[in-house]
Parts: sequence; structure tokens; C-alpha cells
Amino acid sequence: MSSSSNLIKTFLSSESFAVVGASSNRSKYGNKCLRKYMEKGLKVVPVHPKEETVEGLKVQQLQDLENPEKIGVSVITPPAVTLNVIKEAHELGFKNIWLQPGAESPQVIAEASKLG
Repeated sequence: MSSSSNLIKTFLSSESFAVVGASSNRSKYGNKCLRKYMEKGLKVVPVHPKEETVEGLKVQQLQDLENPEKIGVSVITPPAVTLNVIKEAHELGFKNIWLQPGAESPQVIAEASKLG
């Protein structure tokens, strides 16, 4: 199995998931991603700085989530925001972070590689 396949398998085997950038706007990718986790019956939490609920779920912040090492974090934010998200997630102990298309940039990739 390739290294990428192992990373994907590890991410998808997380006990639960957080979607950073999930919004109540159903046309936005963050909302679609959150709904996909929900449709699969997976435990998922929306993370957004301004929303209170998304798709009936209470919005939380990364620092509020227990057992970060067991949570897969999907990031659907602009690259400038993503940079701060991955730094915060690393500091809080999250190990499995998936940068969705559009969340990455050369600077984000470099920082993520540096953080491990």
C-alpha cells in the first residue's frame, strides 16, 4: 500500500470528524462535506467562528474538542485561514488533517510538512 493510501486509511479510520469551514449555506463545499459525513452515519462536528449551528449540529471550536488525536479534521477554508487552522490543530494535538481542494497553497503545504 502506498504512503498516500496509508494516510487516507488512517484519516478515514478516525473515531470522529471535525469540518472546519462548515457553514449553514448548503451551496458551500464545507456544508456539503459535513452532510456527506452525516449521510455516512459518522460522528461529525461543524467548526466555524461565527455560526451557532449547522445542519442541526452545534458548532464547536477545535480547542473545545476532546481527544484530538482520535479526530480527523477536514479543512475547507481559504489558504490564509488554513495556515492558522493547521498551526492551531497541531498545537492542540490533532494528528489527522485533510486539506480539501482550495484550502491549500504552497505556504500551507510547506507549513503542514514542517509540522508533520
